[in-house]
Amino acid sequence: MPRQIRVKVTPRASRNELLPLPDGSFVAKVTAPPADGEANRAVIRLLADYFAVAPSRIQLIAGRTSRQKVFEIKE
Repeated sequence: MPRQIRVKVTPRASRNELLPLPDGSFVAKVTAPPADGEANRAVIRLLADYFAVAPSRIQLIAGRTSRQKVFEIKE
């Protein structure tokens, strides 16, 4: 069953990191700029590593141009 994850993204950070929050959401800090979907792709890579799934199993379903995003993970 697909799982939805809420993520607050900070582009152009000093390093890439994914921080889980107590409410089940995440904060993603990525070095990529928020242009041409680069930051979104960087977040997908971080989520793929964290959940040990292929990046192709993660889809951005809301918030393409917002810092608040919702991703769907097909495990």
